[in-house]
Amino acid sequence: MTNTLCLSLITLITLFISLTPTLIKSDEGIDVFLPISLNLTVLTDPFSISAASHDFGNITDENPGAVLCPSSTTEVARLLRFANGGFSYNKGSTSPASTFKVAARGQGHSLRGQASAPGGVVVNMTCLAMAAKPAAVVISADGTYADVAAGTMWVDVLKAAVDRGVSPVTWTDYLYLSVGGTLSNAGIGGQTFRHGPQISNVHELDVITGKGEMMTCSPKLNPELFYGVLGGLGQFGIITRARIALDHAPTRVKWSRILYSDFSAFKRDQERLISMTNDLGVDFLEGQLMMSNGFVDTSFFPLSDQTRVASLVNDHRIIYVLEVAKYYDRTTLPIIDQVIDTLSRTLGFAPGFMFVQDVPYFDFLNRVRNEEDKLRSLGLWEVPHPWLNIFVPGSRIQDFHDGVINGLLLNQTSTSGVTLFYPTNRNKWNNRMSTMTSDEDVFYVIGLLQSAGGSQNWQELENLNDKVIQFCENSGIKIKEYLMHYTRKEDWVKHFGPKWDDFLRKKIMFDPKRLLSPGQDIFN
Repeated sequence: MTNTLCLSLITLITLFISLTPTLIKSDEGIDVFLPISLNLTVLTDPFSISAASHDFGNITDENPGAVLCPSSTTEVARLLRFANGGFSYNKGSTSPASTFKVAARGQGHSLRGQASAPGGVVVNMTCLAMAAKPAAVVISADGTYADVAAGTMWVDVLKAAVDRGVSPVTWTDYLYLSVGGTLSNAGIGGQTFRHGPQISNVHELDVITGKGEMMTCSPKLNPELFYGVLGGLGQFGIITRARIALDHAPTRVKWSRILYSDFSAFKRDQERLISMTNDLGVDFLEGQLMMSNGFVDTSFFPLSDQTRVASLVNDHRIIYVLEVAKYYDRTTLPIIDQVIDTLSRTLGFAPGFMFVQDVPYFDFLNRVRNEEDKLRSLGLWEVPHPWLNIFVPGSRIQDFHDGVINGLLLNQTSTSGVTLFYPTNRNKWNNRMSTMTSDEDVFYVIGLLQSAGGSQNWQELENLNDKVIQFCENSGIKIKEYLMHYTRKEDWVKHFGPKWDDFLRKKIMFDPKRLLSPGQDIFN
């Protein structure tokens, strides 16, 4: 459906529902009406409610009372001011309104209902991005930053930036996520070891706090809000604009997948590569596991080598895939052969199992889109995704590997999805931000990205996740979960550790009635 058609349908629905106030539920379960005088684009049709009730995880189903499709940031501010103590029309009389929950939703790629607002109002941030077009992404005259509407997808930021010969420096693997959504978590991927997460590459934000205040913030202007919101899980405000750092955009990428049968060599080479900062260092580094009890995807490799790769996996039961990339353009072309030669001579991979592709920069960053298309064609995209993402201290990664990978994953009858396994540098993260990482200088990003397709039950995969967490706890491996969903206060206090008191203080300061992002289950 085109954006124009979407906006036309929204206009028709809005005209229809504007004849009567919209009914939602307060925190106390009391009926609350959003009066017509608020002049909000509020949707209550079954399609809008259903779309906002579930997410990519396909595990939870929480119906909001309404969906706000704002045409301006002032609509969002009006909604939040009303939620903080406006007036409702109840049985013909005007009375103080009870508070109700509000959640911002971008592309809905949360896993356990983190962007839900049961009985309350979900703010569809893509509406703001559409309303802002063609100015949803504005590149500065000198090309050093982009002002981006928070509901904009990263793929659209990429398209607008590369047209000007510039680009953000750090990305998530999947680009069809909203800017505001990833900045509310961290935004991690294969460039994080070099440039930090996406939240480390933001100059300025426009935020609407839980009190309905519209504020601009940066490291120097309202810094408490700025650092709190970045990685703050939507608890302090709704991001409406982000100023993203840009740099020169390369044009092409040497993209390599290098196979290891020995974990120690895989670990050693990964950690050495993320320590290199000179021109011969790589620009992207991730790792994956190929296991004989799972689907072995050989599509990256030349057709003539695919059988050989599959046999290597079957022979060793597990193969470690080092995925690296080096960006280049006309000016840096002379060093590319030197980089590839250095990798081939110095890394301890299985002989004969280094494979290199040369692809356009955009295609490399958008590589997961092809995987999505494959899964959609097989009916395996819109299925439950009980994913587990954790940060593991580098000093304990061998213990984690032996206990979880060898001890749990390889002993499953079958595995599904992708297992990510790669290190990053903690000094690229700003500790003033809300996101929590491991305390060690080098920690590993582990993603058990399993999908409950076919006959597999998502609860079985969730039980496996619980076993992984329990193993780490029993072994004294101090992990931090990413994209987590806790339901007990003590788990959140443990997660934030020394930051908890400051996190709570900011909640009281910017969202004292605890209206925002109830789906995170932090303050409910």
